[in-house]
Amino acid sequence: MVKERTPAALALEKRRGEILAGRDPSRPCITVCAGTGCTAGGGLDLCTALKQAVSDQGAQDKVDVKITGCRGFCEQGPLVTVLPDKVFYTRVQPKDAAEIVQKTILEGQVVERLLYKDPVSGERCVHEDDVPFYREQMRVLLHDSGSIDPTSIDDYLAVGGYQALQKALFDMQPEEIIAEVKNAGLRGRGGAGFPTATKWELCRRAPGDPKYVICNADEGDPGAFQDRSLIEANPHSVLEGMIIGAYAIGASHGFIYIRHEYPLAVERIRLAIQAAREYGLLGENILGSGFRFDVDVQLGAGAFVCGEETALIASIEGRAGEPTARPPYPAQKGLFGQPTNINNVKTWATVTHIINKGADWYSQIGTENSKGTTIFSLVGKIKNTGLIEVPMGITLRTLIEEIGGGSATGKKLKAVQTGGPSGGCIPESLWHLPVDYDSLKEAGSIMGSGGMIVMDETTCMVDMARYFLEFSRFESCGKCTACREGVTRMYEILDYITRGYGQEGDIELLEEIGKSIKESALCGLGQTAPNPVLTTIRYFRDEYEAHIMDSRCPAGVCKELITYYIIPEKCNGCGLCLRMCSSNAISGEKKQPHEIDTELCIRCGICRDVCNFDAVMVE
Repeated sequence: MVKERTPAALALEKRRGEILAGRDPSRPCITVCAGTGCTAGGGLDLCTALKQAVSDQGAQDKVDVKITGCRGFCEQGPLVTVLPDKVFYTRVQPKDAAEIVQKTILEGQVVERLLYKDPVSGERCVHEDDVPFYREQMRVLLHDSGSIDPTSIDDYLAVGGYQALQKALFDMQPEEIIAEVKNAGLRGRGGAGFPTATKWELCRRAPGDPKYVICNADEGDPGAFQDRSLIEANPHSVLEGMIIGAYAIGASHGFIYIRHEYPLAVERIRLAIQAAREYGLLGENILGSGFRFDVDVQLGAGAFVCGEETALIASIEGRAGEPTARPPYPAQKGLFGQPTNINNVKTWATVTHIINKGADWYSQIGTENSKGTTIFSLVGKIKNTGLIEVPMGITLRTLIEEIGGGSATGKKLKAVQTGGPSGGCIPESLWHLPVDYDSLKEAGSIMGSGGMIVMDETTCMVDMARYFLEFSRFESCGKCTACREGVTRMYEILDYITRGYGQEGDIELLEEIGKSIKESALCGLGQTAPNPVLTTIRYFRDEYEAHIMDSRCPAGVCKELITYYIIPEKCNGCGLCLRMCSSNAISGEKKQPHEIDTELCIRCGICRDVCNFDAVMVE
C-alpha cells in the first residue's frame, strides 16, 4: 500500500532539487582521494595545495576542488580525478597542484607524466575507465566513491541518496522489503554467506521488544580494509541500508560496531549520523512516517574474536568479548536479551541498491547461488594492490592477473589466500575457479569478509600457515578447549617444522587436530582457524615433506633450513652487501668476489635484497 508523502518527505525532495539545481554537471571538479591510504600519502595536503593553486591562478569560477572516498587503486595513490571527463592522475604530490590547474583546467591539456602507464602496452591512460585495474570491475557499492564528498550529506542526496529509504517507508510494507531482499538472493558479506532475508525474517518474527540491528564493522583480518574503506567513502549508504533494514525488521535502535583503530571511518560515520539526524532521517519520527530509529557508534578494542556475532554482542553489553553457544541465535535472543539482527558493512550498503533498482536487477549479477558483487582488498606480490569490486563468479585468474596485473616481482605466482586468517590457500592451478561461496568452500577456503593475499614462489607455504595460525592463536578468546589448546598445539608443530625439528607423522597429526577443531570449536574463529594449514597440506604437501624429510625450505624462507652463499662468477666485489651486513658475516676485497661466513650469518636476507647482480643465492 502506497502512503502519501509527508511534508518532511517532500521537504527532503525539495532540498535534493535545490542541490541539483545549484550544480552544473559540466563544471570541472578536481577530486582528491581521501581514503586512509591516500591520506597517509599526503592526500589532504594535496587538496589544500590544489585549492591554493586555484585561488592563485584566479580559477575559482572555473573549477571546484573536493575530497572523495577511496578509489581503490591504493598502490598508485594519492589519486586525483578531474570530472566530468574522468582525467585520472596517479601518485600526485602537492608540488603538482599548480601544473594540474594551469594545464588541465585552464588550457584543457593533460599532464602526461601524472597519467597511469600501462605496464604491458607502455601507453598512458588518460581516463579512469582506460586503466586495466578498473576495466574488469563492476562498481556498484563503490560507484560513487570517487565523486562524492563522504562528509557531505548533500553530495549523497545529489546522487539519489535516501530515495531508497523513502521508497521503503512510503511505498512498501516491511514484509515486501524482506521479500525483495530474498528475491534478490543477497547473502551476508561478513564471511558465512547466510541468506540476509532469512535472518531478517527470523528477527522480525521473534517475540520481544525492542529489537536491535547492528552493523558489524569489526574488520580485523590481516590485509583486509574493504569495510573500513566503504565507510570512509560512503557512510550514508551504510546508514541508509541500516534504517531500511530496521524498518523491515521492526527495530527501534541500532549500533555500528567499529574498531577504534579506524579513526577516519569512525569520524565519517559519526558525521553521517549527525547529518542524518539534522535532516530528520534518524530519530523519533523519520520523515514524518511514524517510524522511529536511531543509531549509536560502539568502538571495539581490536579483538578479532569480536567479529563473531555473539562475542560482538557481549562487547557492546560491556562484557568480555567471548562467543556463546547457539541456539539461541541473536535473531531470537541477542543484545540485552532481545531479538537482534547483525549484518556486515557491505551487506547493509547493498540493501539500498536492491530497494532502488529491484531484486530482478540485482539477481542478474553473479552466479546462481552467489548473487551481486563483492568487494575485495587485493594485496600481496602483485602489481596492482588495492580495493576492487567485482561480480560474483569472476575467476580468480581474471581477478589476480588482469585486475591485479600479475606478479610484481617477476617471479611465478604460486597461491592466493582468500578469507583472511580463517581462509585457505588456493594454488595457481585452481585459479580457473569462479569466486563464489560454493566454489571457494569446495576448494577448502572461504569467501570471508573479502581479504585476498597473493603469494609468489618465494613464499613458504608452511611458514605462511604458521603465520596465520599464530594470529588465530593470539586472537583466540580461550573459552573453548578445542580452539585454546588445539590451535596452540597446531602452531607448535608448525613452528617445529619451520625450525627443522619436524618429525614423520607431523603432517597426519596436523590434519587430525585440524579436523577435530573444525568439528568441535565453539565459534567461527576456531572452526575456521585450521583452514590455512589444511589447505596448504592439501595443495603443497611436498613443501611440508621437504621441511620434515630433507630439512630444506624450498622457498628459501625458514632461517634454520637455509644457507646463503655468493656465486663468485656473478660477484664484482662492489661491497654493497658487505656494508649492509649487520653481523659482519661477509668478507672480501674491493672488486673481488666476496664470501659469506655461514657461522656468522644470521640469515636476514639483506645481502640478497641489495645485490644488483643476483650474485647472492639461498639453498
